[in-house]
Amino acid sequence: MSKARSPEPLDFFIWTVEDVGRWLEEINLGSYRQIFKENGVNGEYLESMSTFTTEQILRFIRKCHMKWGDFITLCKELRRIKVACLKGDQKVRRPWWALSCLSIVSVKAAKRNRQSRVVSLKLEP
Repeated sequence: MSKARSPEPLDFFIWTVEDVGRWLEEINLGSYRQIFKENGVNGEYLESMSTFTTEQILRFIRKCHMKWGDFITLCKELRRIKVACLKGDQKVRRPWWALSCLSIVSVKAAKRNRQSRVVSLKLEP
């Protein structure tokens, strides 16, 4: 099995289940890779976690058999990625389907999109 490269944080909104699994390995939560895969946790699901109620968080933790400390680590890493996206610290890639002559247009659109996608992020002083 060849080792795929890690998913880019800018694209975490569109991560596949496999991308999430590779990211879990990166942040030392690889033991949850299989259970996340079984539950279909992808980038869109990770993004939506910021709007979860307490009941939904508890249900997620039970469903994934997570320890509280691991859940806190997961949330901190998600916040780190969202902040990087909001600040524009991540490099923007041209989508695989876009023609190279449209690179400038797709990069500008991606930058606008990344800022509109993280509006639910609450920055604390």
